Amino acid sequence: MCGIAGGLALRAGAALDRGALERMIGQVQHRGPDGYGYLVDGPAALAHARLSIIDLSTGDQPIANEDRSVWVVFNGEIFNYVELRAELQRRGHRFATQSDTETLVHAYEEYGDDFVDHLNGQFAIALWDARRQRLLLARDRLGIRPLVWCEDGGRLLFASEVKSLRPVLTHALAIDPQGLGQVFTFWSTVGERTVFAGIRNLPPGHRLVVEGGRVRISRYWQWQPPAGPTPMTLDEAAEELRHRLIEAVRLQLRADVPVGAYLSGGLDSSGIVALIRNFTSTPVRTFSVAFDDPEFDEREHQQAMVRHLGTEHSTIVCRRADIAEQFPRLVRHAETPVLRTAPVPLMLLSGLVRDSGFKVVLTGEGADEVFGGYDLFKEAKVRRFWARQPQSTARPALLTRLYPYLRHSPVGRAGMAASFYGQRLQDTADPFYAHRPRWATTARTWNLLSPGVRSALHAVDGDLQAELPAGFGDWSPLLRDQYVESQTLLAGYLLSSQGDRVAMANSIEGRFPFLDHTVVEFANTLPDRFKLRGLTEKAVLRRALAPLLPHAVATRTKQPYRAPDSQSFFDDQGRAPDYVEALLDPARVTSSGLFDPQAVARLSAKCRTGKAIGFSDNMAFVGILSTLLLEEAMVR
Repeated sequence: MCGIAGGLALRAGAALDRGALERMIGQVQHRGPDGYGYLVDGPAALAHARLSIIDLSTGDQPIANEDRSVWVVFNGEIFNYVELRAELQRRGHRFATQSDTETLVHAYEEYGDDFVDHLNGQFAIALWDARRQRLLLARDRLGIRPLVWCEDGGRLLFASEVKSLRPVLTHALAIDPQGLGQVFTFWSTVGERTVFAGIRNLPPGHRLVVEGGRVRISRYWQWQPPAGPTPMTLDEAAEELRHRLIEAVRLQLRADVPVGAYLSGGLDSSGIVALIRNFTSTPVRTFSVAFDDPEFDEREHQQAMVRHLGTEHSTIVCRRADIAEQFPRLVRHAETPVLRTAPVPLMLLSGLVRDSGFKVVLTGEGADEVFGGYDLFKEAKVRRFWARQPQSTARPALLTRLYPYLRHSPVGRAGMAASFYGQRLQDTADPFYAHRPRWATTARTWNLLSPGVRSALHAVDGDLQAELPAGFGDWSPLLRDQYVESQTLLAGYLLSSQGDRVAMANSIEGRFPFLDHTVVEFANTLPDRFKLRGLTEKAVLRRALAPLLPHAVATRTKQPYRAPDSQSFFDDQGRAPDYVEALLDPARVTSSGLFDPQAVARLSAKCRTGKAIGFSDNMAFVGILSTLLLEEAMVR
């Protein structure tokens, strides 16, 4: 794990010098506190901040091939580097180090731009081919590691984080209204868009090549449907999945430093820890976050799994005041507005990992997207069933199995199912069918945007529509829903604001066995009923992990990870930290130009007095506060 930065001159006189590289990479010391490396070669410039995990003594970057005509810096890990190295040596390549990084330059020599197809890993790569005077950028298939870029001042600039671009930009950063509108709908931007005007993401599973002054972007991997029906039974699929997960965990345990694991007490993280035990003779080192508020605390389940798995365990307890105190730091690292406070406790958890002497943790993230674990997927299944008989009262009643509070809620009895879950009920061909009700809730925040920002917005799902593959309408309903989730919440929020950014804030590398691409590709061959069996989520995964876990854990209904939102920022007397009061001051809100100050004042008063209503008010408040913090940190 590391941070990278650099650029390529697109015209004479625009090349970055060593001083510029030092300023860029110095912005991400948290990503690589163990050393720096630089290359300036004609129009190309590469910089690297290292977090040493593999080949501690000779793995410094940039790394070159034998004749120093190909150079690379990268952030991440190539988990199959041992096997890839052996294959490349058989083909005549000579290695100077034991690092996974060196496999990249030799694989590029051997396979050209298709070298990424041979990688099992999580990565953001910048490779300079001096002979051909071409720069290649590549990002891993699922978007675990970040990579941003832009064209500015006659050069193409790239970096792990936007803050590395700021020292060399010829203009100040500015908030992109369209990017803001997407975050306030999908929780993230999509495709190439970021919340900063002119700054682009390299999307997951894509390459970017700059050659002869031209920039070309191409996709090399796609979340795909099965080629045909699977011949497997559910038991056979579970057995195959267990073997693939064992292999993924085996590969992801490769490191020259100790490796730990997160343990939430749920199916996914417990399953990963149980699998790790296959490869260690000592107790697994595990870490959890707990809350002093019982509404959010899962210590009972965590401790039960600690006892069952025999791990050596540490817990950090998060208070609401901790969330308020650390929220500005979170936003600086996330580099995007966030709509929930949930990333903050995870940032504190990665600090516990670092303080415990670890650099690497395996996590259970990704299982819900890959195996259909969210209530959203079950909800969409009920809505499609309901849409066949829209006048039925029995069919929407199935929603009470997902959300039991509806049975007793006055709004539920008054027709909440019809008014909320029934939105666009019969538009089942809509590619975003499963997500529309949730997006509508989040997008209520648009009402708090300033008139100027609202007038600059157009339909925010245009970028997402452009990401849909050919033949998408022929995919199974659940696979369509999973794809949309992977392109929004997974890549743009969970793997970023709750993943890479909060872990790397404390120089910790997170690894995600459920997002091993061979696991994802296998899961995508399975029929919907193997993932969502009736209204039981992740059926095939439960079956695969059942022999390793207590029955109560293997069958436990998913409990979403949450943290207290707007209530974290006000004490019992309605007082907020000084920075919150300053940011929410009407004059400050007005000077931003992003939000309607009167609307913000009304929302703040509701939250201050504990009268925030549900997800909508809480997401709006956290979103506004984080946007103003981001503007303060990155724009002003």
